[in-house]
Amino acid sequence: MDEALAFQKKVFCIISNQRVFRSKSPAMFNAVFNRTGINGAYVPFMVDEDKIGKALDSLKVLNISGANITAPFKETVLPYLDVLSEGANIIGAVNTIVCKGGRLKGYNTNAIGIMDALNQVNFDITGKRALIIGTGGAARAVAFILNWLRAESIVISGRDSEKSSSLAERFSGLPQLLDDLLTYPLSVDLIVNATPVSSIDESPLLSDFADNFKSSRCQLVFDLNYGRRNNIWQALAKRNNSSFLDGQSALAYQARRTFLLWTGREVPQEEFLRALS
Repeated sequence: MDEALAFQKKVFCIISNQRVFRSKSPAMFNAVFNRTGINGAYVPFMVDEDKIGKALDSLKVLNISGANITAPFKETVLPYLDVLSEGANIIGAVNTIVCKGGRLKGYNTNAIGIMDALNQVNFDITGKRALIIGTGGAARAVAFILNWLRAESIVISGRDSEKSSSLAERFSGLPQLLDDLLTYPLSVDLIVNATPVSSIDESPLLSDFADNFKSSRCQLVFDLNYGRRNNIWQALAKRNNSSFLDGQSALAYQARRTFLLWTGREVPQEEFLRALS
């Protein structure tokens, strides 16, 4: 039996709604498994929101070794986990689950991946002003890491004033409704899109905002999404003479840290970036 287990393929997965099928994570992780000689497979699972608890229970039943959690479930999964890492507990959102001994432990590698991506383009947020668009799990990771990196100020903006205020209070930020940003524009150094929206057809409201928002001092627009055509945030960056960064590098950086949690193996960052190219 022990010998059979030694040759058992370990299965990992990504859980989301219909967005799961446009994720690059399966191709990336499977390529890294193949290149490192690890007997693993990574598969996408689309789950309805009202069945997320059953999906998490199934990880134990099916002996899944680990899972990635993406929007819109990064906060929803919390009640179904047995334990949280310190970082995931502070952030209040999970993107990585380690399944071991019948227990599910939640981690957040998003925040450190975002930091690594900013470092890659030599952007230092210390003493600078940031605007985060969005109030979900991704926004939590961004607010946490920008606060930890000592941004001078962090404005958190969404369409729900209660969510914006709650998130701002948690991470020493300032809330502001999305609609008010056009009326009372901000002078910021960094804009981060932490919503799932990056193109016109996904949200006319956010597209209208991106078309009309101006910030004379903005140095970088960072869209956590990747691979989107007609990217409204990239167009915003161009109009404001700012640099643009999409989420592909952050995906690779956080994946490396997730891989270490799952396998105990340190793999060079270049392997993950190469798998995405």
